[in-house]
Amino acid sequence: MKFSAKLYLFAAGLITAPALFAQQGKNPLTQGEQGFFNYVSQQVINAAQEMPESEYSFKPTPEVRSFGQLVGHVADAQYMFCSIAAGEANPSKGIEKNQTAKADLVQSAKDAAAYCNKIYSSLTDAQAAQTVKFMGREMPKLTVLSINSGHTDEHYGNMVTYMRLKGHVPPTSMPRK
Repeated sequence: MKFSAKLYLFAAGLITAPALFAQQGKNPLTQGEQGFFNYVSQQVINAAQEMPESEYSFKPTPEVRSFGQLVGHVADAQYMFCSIAAGEANPSKGIEKNQTAKADLVQSAKDAAAYCNKIYSSLTDAQAAQTVKFMGREMPKLTVLSINSGHTDEHYGNMVTYMRLKGHVPPTSMPRK
């Protein structure tokens, strides 16, 4: 890429960035994190919907989770992270260990994302700076929610690999409509 093209892209970013933050309203930190979470959690849901049920038991190696277990694990973890940030009891019912049917796992992924979205939406930036106990340390609520987004994204990456190994196109590689 030529220098002038890079300069143009940089300038375009400077011009559009304030507009993106302006759209986020009074709580740009929590709303920004929620936007990232919405994106990655929707990709997990899309992958769960795209993978045929007959391949939910697929494991690339015996030591790792199956595709279906990954979907359940992500849902369980979302409930855990978001309930900690909210100061609530974890509402998860052991999805990874107790569900195997595609329809149940897809619904659990949707329900967990909706639960987390409720938590993200209820926090102001000031509340997100309040600390909670997580992994033996005091951390800002927003940090716990950021770990949730990163964890969801990490396991979406696993799902992408599983889908490609089975000959499926992952949601983020599909043509946009």
